[in-house]
Amino acid sequence: MISKTVLKNGVRIVTHSAKDAQSLAVGIWVSTGSRNEIPEYLGISHYLEHLVFKGTKNYSCQQIKESIEGKGGSINAFTGEEATCYLVKLPAKYLDLAMDILSDMVLNPLFPEVEIEKERTVILEEIKMYKDLPQSYVYELLDELLWPEQPLGRSILGTVESVNRIKRADLDGYRRRYYTAPNIVVSAAGLFDHAKFAKIAAGKFSGLKEASPNIFAPAYIEQSETQANIFPKETEQTHFVLGFHGFCRDHKLKYALGLLNVILGGNSSSRLFEEIREKRGLAYEIGTGVKRLKDTGAFVVHAGVDNNKVIEVLKLIFAQLRRAKAEIVGRSEFTRAKEFYLGQLMLALEDSMDQMLWIGESTTSLDKTYTLKQVVQEVNKVKIGELQEAAKLIFKKENLNLALIGPLKASEEHIKKEINFE
Repeated sequence: MISKTVLKNGVRIVTHSAKDAQSLAVGIWVSTGSRNEIPEYLGISHYLEHLVFKGTKNYSCQQIKESIEGKGGSINAFTGEEATCYLVKLPAKYLDLAMDILSDMVLNPLFPEVEIEKERTVILEEIKMYKDLPQSYVYELLDELLWPEQPLGRSILGTVESVNRIKRADLDGYRRRYYTAPNIVVSAAGLFDHAKFAKIAAGKFSGLKEASPNIFAPAYIEQSETQANIFPKETEQTHFVLGFHGFCRDHKLKYALGLLNVILGGNSSSRLFEEIREKRGLAYEIGTGVKRLKDTGAFVVHAGVDNNKVIEVLKLIFAQLRRAKAEIVGRSEFTRAKEFYLGQLMLALEDSMDQMLWIGESTTSLDKTYTLKQVVQEVNKVKIGELQEAAKLIFKKENLNLALIGPLKASEEHIKKEINFE
């Protein structure tokens, strides 16, 4: 059962209680991320996320970790384009401890200068690490094409230059500006009582002053032709991502696109996996994904292939994308996709952490929550023809972007020519 309480200052508390659970997952979400950053201070959201673990008013860095892990739990955080989340999972009887620590991290970080400098080095190494991982870095190259000269087109980690520029006053000022009552969502799932949880959360957050909610600058798309971002590198395998501008988080065809994603590359019985890996053995890693944001999104096809097979694999992918536009999906394939989509969601939501993330993310981004029953009803309303409709809207020549990292066995000009798939 999903329950929601909104404090007078705008803090939202959303929970899913499960009487048969043994665990508890809690997340404190802040509606800010890389979309709020200016070029001079790229990576400040992520930097701040790291530093709240380094000591608070009531807990040292060591106490934060030992207090949770010493009770059999885990604590973590992540930063995205539109939200930052601090989360913990532990046995349900330690609810008070979870709220004490997480709330102190969000509300009372100390930002010791010595820790700021140490963590700066850590983050710079993290930036280097991702650049050394082509299967990860290729997504940054794609974002630069999809949203050029916009926050969404820049790395969440920031750059070496921007991270080196960030000082303690910048971090503290950013936190004070965005870590405000209407930007905070407290979500929880597992074994607990909502009224009790809401009372505890209110005790932690009701002291925050009222403020205006964070509003992201809207994304804009001015692409009119196929684009490529090719990064020559001596790798054993070429990694590439095809990216198309997609639908926003709450688009009317979001479930149709979700099913199309399953059919094209969402599992090992998908069309691309079957055609490229199973039939021809041209790739170990091949699949598709959907990125959803508040006002925009993307559909991606990702692959790691032999350096000499890039053009061949691209042609096979394009053939499947054309097919999705030209043909209505068969009834049995459509049914399998729906069963997979709903089955995977159902299995995930048995876990208290996934349930907490599910309700927390939707409340933070859309101020809505969806039950599994509601999603099942919506997915079952999807018509077969809507998958083709989604494909026609997305898979267009002027909507196509290719990011590629590899030694370029084919010439850059040849690759760019081959991505003209219409």
